[in-house]
Amino acid sequence: MSSSTATYRTTGGPNDEAARLADLIADAARERGCTVAVAESLTSGTIACRLGAAPDASSWFAGGVIAYASEVKFKVLDVARGPVVTARCAVQMARGAALLLGADLVVAVTGVGGPEPDEGHPAGTVYLAVVRGPDEDVVHYRFDGGPTAVVEAATVAALRMLSAALHGE
Repeated sequence: MSSSTATYRTTGGPNDEAARLADLIADAARERGCTVAVAESLTSGTIACRLGAAPDASSWFAGGVIAYASEVKFKVLDVARGPVVTARCAVQMARGAALLLGADLVVAVTGVGGPEPDEGHPAGTVYLAVVRGPDEDVVHYRFDGGPTAVVEAATVAALRMLSAALHGE
């Protein structure tokens, strides 16, 4: 499992970038005959909305699981009981969604939107995982801003990870 940490300050324009990235994902998924899915907690379906609105989504987007509550992560996605604001949880969410939805490539997001800390992590702490078969990549982010800004930034970051995975980066 590879892992990295990044800090980003959110500034305007994430919705335009999210739409552009979703279009790139759609093109790459169709070209490669790859199905894509999501497992979302913090973002509450925002990533799925972007992907579902992309071109020809019915041919490559398998769907998603919105597992906001910890119990949903544990029961539906087979995440091991324990803290859920972790890299391990993000990977397990992605693997659970891949199995449940039969997708080739899955991105998962978990974290703390704020405004208060959770599980000892400050608001803006986000873990993203992308899994494709046996391969997995996890990134830890710390986004600035309120809950809305954190969700938008996490959505764009997840779409970037999906795009990079589809483009072999």
